Amino acid sequence: MGMNGLSTAAQYRTIPDLPMRLRSRLAAILAAALALATALPAAAQGPATPARPDPNDPDSVIVEELVVTARLPGPAWWTVSNGTSTVYVLGAPTLAPKRMDWDRGLFERRLAGANVVILPFQDVKVTFVGAFGAAFNFMRLRGGVFETTLDPATQGRFVAVRSRLGQPADHYATRNPLAAGLLLATDYRTRNSLTTTEPVKLVKLLAQRARVPLSQKSYDVAPLMGAVIRTPQPAGRACFDEVLAQAEAGPGVTQAAAKAWAGGDVRGALSNERTYERCIALVPGAAAFDTRVKTDLVAAIGQALKRPGHAIAVVPLRPLLAQGGVLDQLRAQGFTVTTPGEET
Repeated sequence: MGMNGLSTAAQYRTIPDLPMRLRSRLAAILAAALALATALPAAAQGPATPARPDPNDPDSVIVEELVVTARLPGPAWWTVSNGTSTVYVLGAPTLAPKRMDWDRGLFERRLAGANVVILPFQDVKVTFVGAFGAAFNFMRLRGGVFETTLDPATQGRFVAVRSRLGQPADHYATRNPLAAGLLLATDYRTRNSLTTTEPVKLVKLLAQRARVPLSQKSYDVAPLMGAVIRTPQPAGRACFDEVLAQAEAGPGVTQAAAKAWAGGDVRGALSNERTYERCIALVPGAAAFDTRVKTDLVAAIGQALKRPGHAIAVVPLRPLLAQGGVLDQLRAQGFTVTTPGEET
Protein backbone atom coordinates (compact mmCIF):
# COMPACT_ATOMS: atom_id res chain seq x y z
CA MET A 1 0.00 0.00 0.00
CA GLY A 2 1.55 3.32 -1.04
CA MET A 3 1.24 6.61 0.78
CA ASN A 4 -0.46 8.47 -2.10
CA GLY A 5 -3.79 7.83 -0.42
CA LEU A 6 -2.86 9.61 2.82
CA SER A 7 -5.54 12.14 3.63
CA THR A 8 -5.08 15.66 4.94
CA ALA A 9 -8.80 16.44 5.01
CA ALA A 10 -9.94 18.46 8.02
CA GLN A 11 -13.00 16.37 8.92
CA TYR A 12 -12.69 12.91 10.41
CA ARG A 13 -15.02 10.38 11.96
CA THR A 14 -14.28 8.29 15.01
CA ILE A 15 -12.80 4.79 14.92
CA PRO A 16 -15.60 2.20 14.84
CA ASP A 17 -16.34 0.36 18.09
CA LEU A 18 -13.90 -2.45 18.82
CA PRO A 19 -13.29 -4.58 21.91
CA MET A 20 -11.43 -2.55 24.55
CA ARG A 21 -8.25 -4.65 24.45
CA LEU A 22 -8.14 -4.53 20.65
CA ARG A 23 -8.70 -0.79 20.66
CA SER A 24 -5.87 -0.21 23.12
CA ARG A 25 -3.45 -2.23 21.02
CA LEU A 26 -4.57 -0.52 17.83
CA ALA A 27 -4.00 2.84 19.49
CA ALA A 28 -0.54 1.77 20.58
CA ILE A 29 0.55 0.87 17.05
CA LEU A 30 -1.03 4.01 15.60
CA ALA A 31 0.88 5.99 18.22
CA ALA A 32 4.04 4.26 17.08
CA ALA A 33 3.42 5.52 13.56
CA LEU A 34 3.54 9.05 14.94
CA ALA A 35 7.05 8.54 16.08
CA LEU A 36 8.27 9.02 12.57
CA ALA A 37 6.09 11.37 13.98
CA THR A 38 8.66 15.02 14.46
CA ALA A 39 18.00 19.40 14.34
CA LEU A 40 26.21 27.67 9.18
CA PRO A 41 28.94 28.96 8.82
CA ALA A 42 29.63 30.53 5.40
CA ALA A 43 31.15 27.32 4.09
CA ALA A 44 27.83 25.58 4.70
CA GLN A 45 25.95 27.78 2.26
CA GLY A 46 26.90 25.76 -0.82
CA PRO A 47 24.84 23.18 -2.69
CA ALA A 48 22.81 20.62 -0.79
CA THR A 49 24.62 17.49 0.33
CA PRO A 50 24.22 14.24 -1.63
CA ALA A 51 21.05 12.21 -1.42
CA ARG A 52 20.61 10.18 1.73
CA PRO A 53 22.27 6.80 1.36
CA ASP A 54 19.96 4.45 3.29
CA PRO A 55 16.26 4.41 2.37
CA ASN A 56 15.59 2.12 5.34
CA ASP A 57 16.86 4.78 7.76
CA PRO A 58 16.42 8.18 6.09
CA ASP A 59 17.81 10.17 9.03
CA SER A 60 20.89 8.05 9.70
CA VAL A 61 23.40 10.41 8.03
CA ILE A 62 23.66 13.92 9.47
CA VAL A 63 25.03 17.03 7.72
CA GLU A 64 28.03 17.51 9.98
CA GLU A 65 28.51 21.26 9.41
CA LEU A 66 25.05 21.82 10.90
CA VAL A 67 25.95 20.05 14.16
CA VAL A 68 27.18 23.02 16.20
CA THR A 69 26.90 23.70 19.94
CA ALA A 70 24.69 26.69 20.74
CA ARG A 71 26.33 29.93 21.86
CA LEU A 72 23.20 31.29 23.55
CA PRO A 73 21.60 29.75 26.68
CA GLY A 74 19.07 26.97 26.21
CA PRO A 75 18.40 24.61 23.29
CA ALA A 76 19.97 25.12 19.87
CA TRP A 77 18.31 27.20 17.14
CA TRP A 78 19.04 27.41 13.43
CA THR A 79 18.06 30.42 11.32
CA VAL A 80 16.64 30.38 7.79
CA SER A 81 16.50 33.69 5.92
CA ASN A 82 15.84 35.15 2.49
CA GLY A 83 17.35 38.53 3.34
CA THR A 84 14.11 40.22 4.39
CA SER A 85 12.36 37.57 6.49
CA THR A 86 13.61 35.07 9.06
CA VAL A 87 12.40 31.75 10.44
CA TYR A 88 13.96 30.67 13.73
CA VAL A 89 14.07 26.86 13.80
CA LEU A 90 14.14 25.01 17.11
CA GLY A 91 15.44 21.46 16.77
CA ALA A 92 13.35 19.24 19.04
CA PRO A 93 14.05 15.79 20.49
CA THR A 94 11.83 12.99 19.21
CA LEU A 95 11.84 11.38 22.66
CA ALA A 96 12.25 13.07 26.04
CA PRO A 97 11.27 12.73 29.70
CA LYS A 98 7.84 14.07 30.52
CA ARG A 99 7.81 17.58 32.00
CA MET A 100 11.35 18.17 30.78
CA ASP A 101 12.77 21.47 32.02
CA TRP A 102 14.50 23.87 29.60
CA ASP A 103 15.42 27.54 29.37
CA ARG A 104 12.57 29.22 27.48
CA GLY A 105 13.99 32.74 27.55
CA LEU A 106 15.13 32.85 23.92
CA PHE A 107 11.97 31.12 22.73
CA GLU A 108 9.73 33.62 24.50
CA ARG A 109 11.64 36.58 23.06
CA ARG A 110 11.26 35.17 19.56
CA LEU A 111 7.63 34.30 20.14
CA ALA A 112 6.89 37.99 20.73
CA GLY A 113 5.86 39.45 17.39
CA ALA A 114 6.14 36.16 15.47
CA ASN A 115 3.89 35.83 12.43
CA VAL A 116 3.33 32.10 12.93
CA VAL A 117 4.63 29.06 14.83
CA ILE A 118 5.12 26.02 12.59
CA LEU A 119 4.84 22.68 14.40
CA PRO A 120 5.57 19.09 13.38
CA PHE A 121 2.51 16.89 13.20
CA GLN A 122 1.52 15.31 16.50
CA ASP A 123 -2.12 14.27 16.35
CA VAL A 124 -3.38 11.04 14.78
CA LYS A 125 -6.21 11.72 12.36
CA VAL A 126 -7.78 8.53 11.07
CA THR A 127 -10.50 8.46 8.44
CA PHE A 128 -13.47 6.14 8.90
CA VAL A 129 -12.44 3.96 5.95
CA GLY A 130 -8.79 4.03 6.98
CA ALA A 131 -9.59 3.04 10.56
CA PHE A 132 -11.77 0.15 9.40
CA GLY A 133 -8.98 -1.18 7.20
CA ALA A 134 -6.43 -0.71 9.96
CA ALA A 135 -8.58 -2.56 12.48
CA PHE A 136 -9.12 -5.41 10.01
CA ASN A 137 -5.41 -5.74 9.31
CA PHE A 138 -4.61 -5.54 13.00
CA MET A 139 -6.94 -8.44 13.72
CA ARG A 140 -5.09 -10.40 11.05
CA LEU A 141 -1.89 -9.83 13.01
CA ARG A 142 -3.32 -11.64 16.01
CA GLY A 143 -2.49 -15.28 16.40
CA GLY A 144 -1.59 -16.32 19.90
CA VAL A 145 0.90 -15.15 22.50
CA PHE A 146 4.01 -13.68 20.88
CA GLU A 147 6.53 -15.05 23.35
CA THR A 148 5.69 -18.62 22.31
CA THR A 149 7.31 -17.86 18.93
CA LEU A 150 10.68 -17.01 20.52
CA ASP A 151 13.68 -19.20 21.23
CA PRO A 152 14.15 -20.00 24.95
CA ALA A 153 16.91 -17.44 25.56
CA THR A 154 15.05 -14.56 23.91
CA GLN A 155 11.79 -15.64 25.50
CA GLY A 156 13.38 -15.43 28.94
CA ARG A 157 14.65 -11.92 28.25
CA PHE A 158 11.29 -10.82 26.89
CA VAL A 159 9.33 -12.25 29.82
CA ALA A 160 11.66 -10.45 32.24
CA VAL A 161 11.16 -7.13 30.42
CA ARG A 162 7.39 -7.36 30.01
CA SER A 163 7.05 -8.39 33.66
CA ARG A 164 9.07 -5.35 34.70
CA LEU A 165 6.77 -3.23 32.53
CA GLY A 166 3.72 -4.74 34.22
CA GLN A 167 2.32 -6.45 31.11
CA PRO A 168 0.82 -9.96 30.93
CA ALA A 169 1.74 -12.40 28.17
CA ASP A 170 -1.56 -11.95 26.31
CA HIS A 171 -0.97 -8.20 26.02
CA TYR A 172 1.28 -9.15 23.07
CA ALA A 173 -1.31 -11.26 21.25
CA THR A 174 0.33 -11.31 17.84
CA ARG A 175 2.75 -13.44 15.89
CA ASN A 176 4.03 -10.45 13.94
CA PRO A 177 7.44 -9.41 15.35
CA LEU A 178 7.21 -5.82 14.11
CA ALA A 179 3.82 -5.35 15.80
CA ALA A 180 5.24 -6.86 18.98
CA GLY A 181 8.27 -4.57 18.79
CA LEU A 182 6.14 -1.46 18.36
CA LEU A 183 3.92 -2.46 21.28
CA LEU A 184 6.95 -3.16 23.45
CA ALA A 185 8.46 0.22 22.53
CA THR A 186 5.19 1.92 23.49
CA ASP A 187 5.03 0.10 26.82
CA TYR A 188 8.70 0.79 27.62
CA ARG A 189 8.36 4.49 26.91
CA THR A 190 5.11 4.81 28.84
CA ARG A 191 6.47 2.97 31.87
CA ASN A 192 9.58 5.16 31.97
CA SER A 193 7.64 8.44 31.54
CA LEU A 194 9.14 9.14 28.12
CA THR A 195 7.15 11.10 25.58
CA THR A 196 7.28 12.10 21.93
CA THR A 197 5.21 15.25 22.54
CA GLU A 198 7.71 17.44 24.42
CA PRO A 199 8.64 20.23 23.94
CA VAL A 200 6.13 20.61 21.09
CA LYS A 201 3.14 20.39 23.43
CA LEU A 202 4.48 23.25 25.58
CA VAL A 203 5.46 25.35 22.56
CA LYS A 204 1.93 24.98 21.21
CA LEU A 205 0.41 26.03 24.53
CA LEU A 206 2.65 29.09 24.86
CA ALA A 207 1.93 30.15 21.27
CA GLN A 208 -1.80 29.87 21.87
CA ARG A 209 -1.53 31.93 25.04
CA ALA A 210 0.39 34.59 23.11
CA ARG A 211 -2.25 34.45 20.34
CA VAL A 212 0.35 33.62 17.71
CA PRO A 213 -1.15 31.64 14.78
CA LEU A 214 -0.18 27.98 14.50
CA SER A 215 0.63 25.94 11.40
CA GLN A 216 0.41 22.19 12.03
CA LYS A 217 -0.57 19.56 9.49
CA SER A 218 -2.31 16.29 10.27
CA TYR A 219 -2.23 13.05 8.31
CA ASP A 220 -4.18 9.83 8.07
CA VAL A 221 -1.65 7.28 9.34
CA ALA A 222 -4.00 4.29 9.08
CA PRO A 223 -2.28 3.08 5.86
CA LEU A 224 0.96 2.69 7.83
CA MET A 225 -0.91 0.58 10.36
CA GLY A 226 -2.25 -1.64 7.60
CA ALA A 227 1.23 -1.98 6.10
CA VAL A 228 2.70 -3.49 9.28
CA ILE A 229 1.48 -6.91 8.19
CA ARG A 230 3.43 -6.65 4.91
CA THR A 231 6.78 -5.96 6.55
CA PRO A 232 9.17 -8.90 5.96
CA GLN A 233 9.52 -11.17 9.00
CA PRO A 234 13.34 -10.85 9.25
CA ALA A 235 13.07 -7.05 9.31
CA GLY A 236 10.33 -7.24 11.91
CA ARG A 237 12.41 -9.54 14.08
CA ALA A 238 15.41 -7.21 13.83
CA CYS A 239 13.16 -4.40 15.06
CA PHE A 240 11.89 -6.49 17.96
CA ASP A 241 15.42 -7.47 19.00
CA GLU A 242 16.55 -3.83 19.01
CA VAL A 243 13.55 -2.69 21.04
CA LEU A 244 14.08 -5.53 23.52
CA ALA A 245 17.73 -4.54 24.00
CA GLN A 246 16.75 -0.90 24.55
CA ALA A 247 14.06 -1.84 27.08
CA GLU A 248 16.67 -3.88 28.95
CA ALA A 249 19.14 -0.98 28.92
CA GLY A 250 16.65 1.51 30.35
CA PRO A 251 16.02 5.23 29.80
CA GLY A 252 19.48 6.54 30.71
CA VAL A 253 20.47 7.36 27.12
CA THR A 254 17.29 9.40 26.59
CA GLN A 255 17.68 11.24 29.88
CA ALA A 256 21.27 12.15 28.98
CA ALA A 257 20.26 13.25 25.47
CA ALA A 258 17.48 15.44 26.88
CA LYS A 259 19.93 17.14 29.24
CA ALA A 260 22.29 17.74 26.32
CA TRP A 261 19.43 19.16 24.23
CA ALA A 262 18.41 21.58 26.97
CA GLY A 263 22.02 22.81 27.19
CA GLY A 264 22.45 23.38 23.45
CA ASP A 265 24.73 20.35 22.98
CA VAL A 266 23.51 19.23 19.56
CA ARG A 267 25.78 16.22 19.19
CA GLY A 268 24.82 14.98 22.63
CA ALA A 269 21.14 15.43 21.82
CA LEU A 270 21.56 13.37 18.64
CA SER A 271 22.77 10.41 20.72
CA ASN A 272 19.17 9.66 21.75
CA GLU A 273 17.88 6.15 21.07
CA ARG A 274 15.88 5.65 17.86
CA THR A 275 14.40 2.16 18.12
CA TYR A 276 10.85 3.37 17.43
CA GLU A 277 11.90 5.39 14.41
CA ARG A 278 14.01 2.66 12.84
CA CYS A 279 11.20 0.14 13.32
CA ILE A 280 8.65 2.39 11.64
CA ALA A 281 11.10 3.01 8.78
CA LEU A 282 10.85 -0.70 7.91
CA VAL A 283 7.10 -0.51 7.20
CA PRO A 284 6.20 -0.42 3.48
CA GLY A 285 5.25 3.15 2.59
CA ALA A 286 7.13 4.71 5.52
CA ALA A 287 9.83 6.24 3.31
CA ALA A 288 7.22 8.00 1.18
CA PHE A 289 5.45 9.21 4.31
CA ASP A 290 8.73 10.53 5.73
CA THR A 291 9.46 12.38 2.48
CA ARG A 292 6.01 13.93 2.48
CA VAL A 293 6.29 15.17 6.06
CA LYS A 294 9.69 16.78 5.38
CA THR A 295 8.45 18.33 2.14
CA ASP A 296 5.46 19.82 3.94
CA LEU A 297 7.68 21.30 6.67
CA VAL A 298 10.00 22.81 4.05
CA ALA A 299 7.00 24.28 2.23
CA ALA A 300 5.60 25.75 5.45
CA ILE A 301 8.92 27.43 6.25
CA GLY A 302 9.20 28.73 2.70
CA GLN A 303 5.69 30.14 2.92
CA ALA A 304 6.51 31.89 6.20
CA LEU A 305 9.54 33.53 4.56
CA LYS A 306 7.26 35.24 2.05
CA ARG A 307 5.90 37.47 4.80
CA PRO A 308 8.05 40.29 6.24
CA GLY A 309 9.12 39.80 9.82
CA HIS A 310 9.92 36.55 11.60
CA ALA A 311 8.39 33.20 12.42
CA ILE A 312 9.24 30.13 14.52
CA ALA A 313 9.41 26.51 13.38
CA VAL A 314 9.87 23.41 15.55
CA VAL A 315 11.36 20.41 13.71
CA PRO A 316 12.59 17.08 15.14
CA LEU A 317 16.40 17.14 15.27
CA ARG A 318 17.30 14.31 12.92
CA PRO A 319 14.79 15.18 10.17
CA LEU A 320 16.06 18.75 10.51
CA LEU A 321 19.78 17.93 10.21
CA ALA A 322 19.82 14.81 8.02
CA GLN A 323 21.14 14.64 4.48
CA GLY A 324 18.07 15.40 2.38
CA GLY A 325 16.40 16.77 5.51
CA VAL A 326 14.60 20.03 6.13
CA LEU A 327 17.63 22.37 6.32
CA ASP A 328 19.38 20.58 3.46
CA GLN A 329 16.34 21.13 1.23
CA LEU A 330 16.02 24.78 2.25
CA ARG A 331 19.68 25.42 1.40
CA ALA A 332 19.13 23.79 -1.99
CA GLN A 333 16.30 26.27 -2.61
CA GLY A 334 18.70 29.18 -2.06
CA PHE A 335 17.80 30.21 1.48
CA THR A 336 20.56 31.21 3.89
CA VAL A 337 20.93 28.83 6.82
CA THR A 338 22.98 29.76 9.88
CA THR A 339 23.88 27.56 12.83
CA PRO A 340 23.46 27.88 16.61
CA GLY A 341 27.16 28.71 16.85
CA GLU A 342 26.68 31.97 14.93
CA GLU A 343 23.94 33.47 17.07
CA THR A 344 24.66 36.54 19.16
